[in-house]
Amino acid sequence: MKKFIGLVFSLTIISAVCAAVLAHVGALTKDPIAKMGAEREKLAVQAVMPEGVVKIENKNSIFIGLDSSGAVLGYASEGVDAGGYGGDIKLMVGFAADGKTVIRYKTLYAAETPGLGMKLNDPEFASQFNGKDGMSVKVKKDGGNIEAITAATITSSAVCRAVKSAQKKVAAVK
Repeated sequence: MKKFIGLVFSLTIISAVCAAVLAHVGALTKDPIAKMGAEREKLAVQAVMPEGVVKIENKNSIFIGLDSSGAVLGYASEGVDAGGYGGDIKLMVGFAADGKTVIRYKTLYAAETPGLGMKLNDPEFASQFNGKDGMSVKVKKDGGNIEAITAATITSSAVCRAVKSAQKKVAAVK
Protein backbone atom coordinates (compact mmCIF):
# COMPACT_ATOMS: atom_id res chain seq x y z
CA MET A 1 0.00 0.00 0.00
CA LYS A 2 2.89 2.34 0.82
CA LYS A 3 4.35 1.69 -2.62
CA PHE A 4 1.01 2.55 -4.26
CA ILE A 5 0.70 5.82 -2.32
CA GLY A 6 4.29 6.68 -3.24
CA LEU A 7 3.53 6.13 -6.95
CA VAL A 8 0.38 8.25 -6.75
CA PHE A 9 2.28 11.00 -4.97
CA SER A 10 5.11 10.88 -7.56
CA LEU A 11 2.68 11.03 -10.47
CA THR A 12 0.82 13.91 -8.82
CA ILE A 13 4.05 15.90 -8.42
CA ILE A 14 5.13 15.18 -12.00
CA SER A 15 1.68 16.18 -13.30
CA ALA A 16 1.71 19.40 -11.28
CA VAL A 17 5.17 20.33 -12.58
CA CYS A 18 4.11 19.60 -16.18
CA ALA A 19 0.94 21.67 -15.74
CA ALA A 20 2.96 24.57 -14.34
CA VAL A 21 5.42 24.41 -17.25
CA LEU A 22 2.58 24.33 -19.79
CA ALA A 23 0.84 27.25 -18.11
CA HIS A 24 4.07 29.25 -18.17
CA VAL A 25 4.71 28.46 -21.84
CA GLY A 26 1.11 29.44 -22.62
CA ALA A 27 1.55 32.76 -20.84
CA LEU A 28 4.84 33.43 -22.64
CA THR A 29 3.43 32.73 -26.10
CA LYS A 30 0.02 34.39 -25.69
CA ASP A 31 1.11 37.92 -26.64
CA PRO A 32 3.36 36.93 -29.59
CA ILE A 33 0.56 34.77 -31.01
CA ALA A 34 -1.94 37.64 -30.64
CA LYS A 35 0.51 40.03 -32.35
CA MET A 36 0.99 37.60 -35.23
CA GLY A 37 -2.78 37.29 -35.62
CA ALA A 38 -3.22 41.07 -35.65
CA GLU A 39 -0.41 41.45 -38.20
CA ARG A 40 -1.93 38.75 -40.39
CA GLU A 41 -5.31 40.48 -40.22
CA LYS A 42 -3.71 43.86 -41.06
CA LEU A 43 -1.95 42.39 -44.10
CA ALA A 44 -5.18 40.73 -45.26
CA VAL A 45 -7.10 44.01 -44.95
CA GLN A 46 -4.43 45.84 -46.94
CA ALA A 47 -4.48 43.11 -49.60
CA VAL A 48 -8.23 43.41 -50.23
CA MET A 49 -8.62 47.19 -50.08
CA PRO A 50 -8.85 49.21 -53.30
CA GLU A 51 -5.88 51.18 -54.57
CA GLY A 52 -5.44 54.69 -53.20
CA VAL A 53 -6.27 53.87 -49.58
CA VAL A 54 -4.00 55.85 -47.26
CA LYS A 55 -5.79 55.27 -43.96
CA ILE A 56 -7.76 52.36 -42.57
CA GLU A 57 -10.22 52.81 -39.72
CA ASN A 58 -11.57 49.90 -37.70
CA LYS A 59 -15.25 50.20 -36.78
CA ASN A 60 -16.43 47.08 -34.93
CA SER A 61 -14.11 44.86 -37.02
CA ILE A 62 -15.31 46.46 -40.25
CA PHE A 63 -12.35 48.14 -41.87
CA ILE A 64 -12.98 51.36 -43.76
CA GLY A 65 -10.43 52.46 -46.35
CA LEU A 66 -10.08 56.22 -46.77
CA ASP A 67 -8.19 58.40 -49.22
CA SER A 68 -6.10 61.41 -48.19
CA SER A 69 -9.20 63.66 -48.06
CA GLY A 70 -11.11 61.23 -45.82
CA ALA A 71 -13.45 59.94 -48.52
CA VAL A 72 -14.40 56.28 -48.29
CA LEU A 73 -12.77 54.16 -50.99
CA GLY A 74 -13.78 50.75 -49.71
CA TYR A 75 -14.50 48.35 -46.89
CA ALA A 76 -13.09 45.08 -45.65
CA SER A 77 -14.75 42.54 -43.43
CA GLU A 78 -14.21 38.98 -42.30
CA GLY A 79 -16.67 36.48 -43.68
CA VAL A 80 -17.06 33.02 -42.19
CA ASP A 81 -18.95 29.95 -43.30
CA ALA A 82 -18.97 26.68 -41.37
CA GLY A 83 -20.13 24.63 -44.36
CA GLY A 84 -16.79 24.02 -46.02
CA TYR A 85 -15.80 20.43 -46.73
CA GLY A 86 -13.11 20.62 -44.04
CA GLY A 87 -14.96 22.94 -41.66
CA ASP A 88 -14.87 26.72 -41.31
CA ILE A 89 -13.74 28.93 -44.15
CA LYS A 90 -12.68 32.43 -43.07
CA LEU A 91 -12.09 35.11 -45.67
CA MET A 92 -11.18 38.78 -45.55
CA VAL A 93 -13.32 40.35 -48.26
CA GLY A 94 -12.77 43.78 -49.76
CA PHE A 95 -15.67 45.82 -51.09
CA ALA A 96 -15.81 49.01 -53.15
CA ALA A 97 -17.15 52.26 -51.67
CA ASP A 98 -20.73 51.13 -52.35
CA GLY A 99 -20.21 48.35 -49.78
CA LYS A 100 -21.56 45.77 -52.25
CA THR A 101 -19.11 45.26 -55.09
CA VAL A 102 -16.43 42.70 -54.28
CA ILE A 103 -12.89 43.86 -54.98
CA ARG A 104 -11.17 40.63 -53.94
CA TYR A 105 -10.86 38.24 -51.05
CA LYS A 106 -7.99 36.71 -49.12
CA THR A 107 -8.26 33.41 -47.27
CA LEU A 108 -7.58 33.69 -43.55
CA TYR A 109 -8.34 30.07 -42.69
CA ALA A 110 -9.47 26.97 -44.53
CA ALA A 111 -8.89 23.29 -43.82
CA GLU A 112 -10.09 22.05 -47.18
CA THR A 113 -8.76 19.07 -49.11
CA PRO A 114 -5.22 19.79 -50.35
CA GLY A 115 -5.15 20.03 -54.12
CA LEU A 116 -8.92 20.36 -54.55
CA GLY A 117 -10.68 22.50 -51.97
CA MET A 118 -7.58 24.61 -51.40
CA LYS A 119 -7.99 25.85 -54.97
CA LEU A 120 -10.16 28.51 -53.37
CA ASN A 121 -6.87 30.44 -53.24
CA ASP A 122 -6.21 30.08 -56.98
CA PRO A 123 -6.54 33.38 -58.84
CA GLU A 124 -8.60 31.64 -61.54
CA PHE A 125 -11.32 30.85 -59.00
CA ALA A 126 -11.00 33.87 -56.70
CA SER A 127 -11.06 36.43 -59.52
CA GLN A 128 -14.59 35.34 -60.47
CA PHE A 129 -15.87 37.30 -57.45
CA ASN A 130 -14.18 40.56 -58.45
CA GLY A 131 -16.69 43.19 -59.55
CA LYS A 132 -19.75 41.21 -58.49
CA ASP A 133 -22.33 42.15 -55.88
CA GLY A 134 -21.39 40.03 -52.88
CA MET A 135 -25.00 39.12 -52.12
CA SER A 136 -25.55 37.72 -55.61
CA VAL A 137 -22.66 35.26 -55.74
CA LYS A 138 -23.68 31.61 -56.05
CA VAL A 139 -22.17 28.66 -57.84
CA LYS A 140 -23.63 27.97 -61.29
CA LYS A 141 -25.06 24.66 -60.03
CA ASP A 142 -27.33 26.74 -57.80
CA GLY A 143 -28.23 29.16 -60.60
CA GLY A 144 -25.45 31.62 -59.88
CA ASN A 145 -22.52 33.22 -61.65
CA ILE A 146 -19.52 31.46 -60.07
CA GLU A 147 -17.91 28.44 -61.75
CA ALA A 148 -17.32 25.95 -58.94
CA ILE A 149 -13.95 24.36 -58.38
CA THR A 150 -14.02 20.96 -60.10
CA ALA A 151 -14.81 18.25 -57.51
CA ALA A 152 -15.07 20.89 -54.77
CA THR A 153 -18.58 22.32 -55.06
CA ILE A 154 -19.04 22.27 -51.29
CA THR A 155 -15.97 24.47 -50.85
CA SER A 156 -17.05 26.78 -53.67
CA SER A 157 -20.51 27.23 -52.15
CA ALA A 158 -18.98 27.90 -48.72
CA VAL A 159 -16.79 30.64 -50.22
CA CYS A 160 -19.91 32.25 -51.72
CA ARG A 161 -21.66 32.16 -48.35
CA ALA A 162 -18.57 33.59 -46.60
CA VAL A 163 -18.54 36.51 -49.08
CA LYS A 164 -22.23 37.13 -48.33
CA SER A 165 -21.49 36.97 -44.60
CA ALA A 166 -18.83 39.65 -44.98
CA GLN A 167 -21.12 41.89 -47.02
CA LYS A 168 -23.89 41.65 -44.42
CA LYS A 169 -21.45 42.94 -41.80
CA VAL A 170 -20.45 45.87 -44.01
CA ALA A 171 -24.11 46.69 -44.70
CA ALA A 172 -24.76 46.83 -40.95
CA VAL A 173 -22.28 49.69 -40.44
CA LYS A 174 -22.64 51.49 -43.76
